[in-house]
Amino acid sequence: MKYSTRVSDAVHIMAFIVLNPKGSLSSNSIAESLHTNPGCVRQLMSALRRAGLLSSVQGHPTPSLTAAPSAITLLDIYKAVEGDKPLLHLDTHTNPECGVGIYIQLSLQDYFVRIQETAEKEMKKITLQDILDRYQDKISLSVCPNPD
Repeated sequence: MKYSTRVSDAVHIMAFIVLNPKGSLSSNSIAESLHTNPGCVRQLMSALRRAGLLSSVQGHPTPSLTAAPSAITLLDIYKAVEGDKPLLHLDTHTNPECGVGIYIQLSLQDYFVRIQETAEKEMKKITLQDILDRYQDKISLSVCPNPD
């Protein structure tokens, strides 16, 4: 089963832009950080631009956020790169002649909708700044104290 890392990668791109203001922000540099190809980075950046979260000028490796990290939510990023794609998906290939095949999917649908609504409500509370703050916390915890 394949799962999407588009949201994770989009957050990575946006964090990379914030954390490297003087470094190279080319799609090649960002792709190196993500361990992916520059085309994938350009696709995600394009989706973020269409959603109004990033601005850039073609041919110039100087992308920037259009708002402060504290004003960009994880839900904004999710919607930018995934659109209305749900987190959980029903199996639409069950046997239509089987009562379980039909009604278990209909039953699950009710719960999947509730899970989606709860997840989106939580994602709306988490900002890019929260993620950057957590990043800084993780870095400070991973630094070994000097034994001298």
